[in-house]
Amino acid sequence: MFILISPRFIKYFTPKNIAGVSIFPFVILENKTIKKDKTFVNHEMIHIYQQMELLFVFFFLWYYLEFLILFIKYKNWYKAYLNISFEREAYQNESNYNYLKTRKLFSFTKYW
Repeated sequence: MFILISPRFIKYFTPKNIAGVSIFPFVILENKTIKKDKTFVNHEMIHIYQQMELLFVFFFLWYYLEFLILFIKYKNWYKAYLNISFEREAYQNESNYNYLKTRKLFSFTKYW
């Protein structure tokens, strides 16, 4: 994993309250102080693993399709985002720093 600091990328390609984004093999952050946040980095690493198991392209297709369906359902951007299965897995396990050592393939499917 490579951590990049790019406020412009975050500003133009993500909603304003997102501090970072994972695009294998990079984690792109809004500012360098977030790099020290162990929980945040673990959350992004869970996304890196999800992307690898879905061969990257399928991860992003699935992610945005699921977001679109949830946005139609909830009519709320943030609620849709929080209910994406990839995000639910990452948020639920971001404080478990051993999670990636025991995580089984396609674990995000438990969060549908």
